[in-house]
Parts: sequence; C-alpha cells; structure tokens
Amino acid sequence: MDGIETYWIWLIVGLALAALEMIVPGVYLIWMAMAALAIAALAFVSGPPLAMQIIAWVSLSLIFAFSAKRWLRDRPIISSDPLLNNRTGRLVGETALVTKAIESGSGRVKVGDGEWNARGSDADIGTRVRIIGSRGSDLLVEPVALLDGSAAKDA
Repeated sequence: MDGIETYWIWLIVGLALAALEMIVPGVYLIWMAMAALAIAALAFVSGPPLAMQIIAWVSLSLIFAFSAKRWLRDRPIISSDPLLNNRTGRLVGETALVTKAIESGSGRVKVGDGEWNARGSDADIGTRVRIIGSRGSDLLVEPVALLDGSAAKDA
C-alpha cells in the first residue's frame, strides 16, 4: 500500500476488534482481534502480499475460534451460581399457592409476585404446593404434606 505499511492497519484493526469485544455481547471478536494482531506481526517481519494477509487472517480467525470453542467445551467454566439465568430452575424447592385449580394436570400457581403455569396432581385454589421441577415454562408441582395435630402428638 502506498504511504502506510499494512502492519499498522492490522494493528489498528486488531485493537479496534479487541475494544469492540468489551462492548458487544458474546466472545467472538477477540479471536478475530488476536488473528489481526498476529497478521500485524507477520506483516512487520516479512510483509507478504495483502491477499495472503487476508487469507491468513481469515484462517487464523477460524482456527482461534474453533480451538477456543473446543477448549472451553473440555474445560467448562464453573459458576458460583449455575442457575443464574434459569428462572424456573431457581424456583425448585419453593412453595407456591394455587391460584387456578389444577385440574387434569394443569393450572396456575403464585410464586412470589408472579403467576406461573403449573402441572401436577389435582389441587384446589388456595392449596400450598411445592415446586419439584420444570418442563419448559411450566412448573411441576406436588401438594405439600402438612403435619396434622395427631401425627405431631404421636411422634
């Protein structure tokens, strides 16, 4: 290129992609940024033709991205809160109040300040149920066994 060396362009592209990685959700621009910085180093040392630099950048981007995907698949990141984005999973174990009778296996329950579709054994309005799981956005529930006075006295 006239007037400017291509390694400066690759360096600017690499730094711009790395900066965009911090703004854009997901983890994919960093691999293209690393490839661009590698091509900047290659262009500084040997200066291959621009077409070869572009082919090398595309190839390195794909190699970096697929290598990272495989590496992260084999070594998953352990989270301190694995149910962070699993709203229904976080509700397992909670008790809920039936707001629409569960008949023929489906109804509605109130958990906290929201209502959810529920599936489980039949229950009348006002019955307390425990959430035991989820299927899609439906909560799977079972009636809460209350201790009656006679069972507590026998114990």
